[in-house]
Amino acid sequence: MNIFKFGGASVKSADAVRNLAKIINSNQENLVVVISAMGKTTDLLETLVKAYFEKKELKREIFRQFKDFHADICSRLFPLGQMPDYVTELFDELEEKLWRTPSLDYNYEYDQVVPFGELVSTRIVSEYLNVSGRSNQWIDIRLCIRTDDMYRDATIDWELTGELCRETFTFSKYNLYITQGFIGSTPANITTTLGREGSDFTAAILGNVLDAESVSFWKDVPGVLSADPKKMKETSKIDSLSYREAVEMTHSGAKIIHPKTMKPLHNKGIPLYVKSFLSPNDPGTIIHEIDHKIQLPPIFIFRENLVLITLSPKDFSFINIEDIDRVVNFLVENRVKVTLMQQSAIDLNLVLDAGEADWDWLMKELAPYYTIRYNTGLTLITIRHYTEEVLDWLVKEKDIYLEQHSRLTARMLVKE
Repeated sequence: MNIFKFGGASVKSADAVRNLAKIINSNQENLVVVISAMGKTTDLLETLVKAYFEKKELKREIFRQFKDFHADICSRLFPLGQMPDYVTELFDELEEKLWRTPSLDYNYEYDQVVPFGELVSTRIVSEYLNVSGRSNQWIDIRLCIRTDDMYRDATIDWELTGELCRETFTFSKYNLYITQGFIGSTPANITTTLGREGSDFTAAILGNVLDAESVSFWKDVPGVLSADPKKMKETSKIDSLSYREAVEMTHSGAKIIHPKTMKPLHNKGIPLYVKSFLSPNDPGTIIHEIDHKIQLPPIFIFRENLVLITLSPKDFSFINIEDIDRVVNFLVENRVKVTLMQQSAIDLNLVLDAGEADWDWLMKELAPYYTIRYNTGLTLITIRHYTEEVLDWLVKEKDIYLEQHSRLTARMLVKE
């Protein structure tokens, strides 16, 4: 049994869905297929939940865009051009939700609205496969993956999730299941999400609890590359990576794999393949256990739209363990994720994603204790397996705000 995961780009249009079906139909073994929301639907739904939470009439127009986008895909996929009943029911459910008064918890409302992208996407794909001759069973993954109620970043109940998944994915009647990534639910059946881009993590969870032979991620690139081809012209495909190397890359911000993905696969020794849905017969990249040193080229990871916040004690005292403890506890309590932290004698530097953290509020809360300076519009460049020549070339004519070096990794926070 194998797990396939398809991202938004692989289902962004009717032609993309047909291509996905070809890949699935070329694999007749037992399959669980995890599918993300179509195209940029998650981005659109994030604007929808914001408008809903702020009680703006704009929610009506955004909902219409969401519905029309999928209706157009359905019109090109199904014989009569009609939206399947199961899909219509999901739109009706969401619309009814949007006309109710929101709660006071934005994270909760996010998790009740944004998952409709995955639910609609998988219903469309499942119905298309059925009408085109490939029988499958659609699974609401919320009934299998159980979590706590930490909305937008829920923690998995592994024991219960394992039991429910093994009861559900039996392959007794079907050899193909279609389900969603990114979402789960509490024991009270309240929808939760696993963090942005969490569909990768879902596939890894299923691979682990179902003891899959392999997990495959289908992307619009030929495999794991030495750099984002949108950022650098010359890249090379990496044929093989260790779990450890993949963890280091994802932790640094490589977007090709979700950071939480590797642990469930490593724990069971399950190989992960990163392959191209544009060239499905090509080998791609395999991530697996490697117990010997392999030679890798410099790997470049770019993380953009960051803000640097520098905290300095107002009495000009040294940064001490009490300062670090205060700041770290504050960040943990308020669920603020830090990309990089660096201490000097009288400064504590925090690098945050400007799009995720409310850093204006954060600075206000810390202002009684520290003098605060900040810089915006920064990019963190991480280089794995760096050389001095590469460093000199990469940072030429750039303003460097922070720099860290270890044996294999160099990190520089720069202004482009």
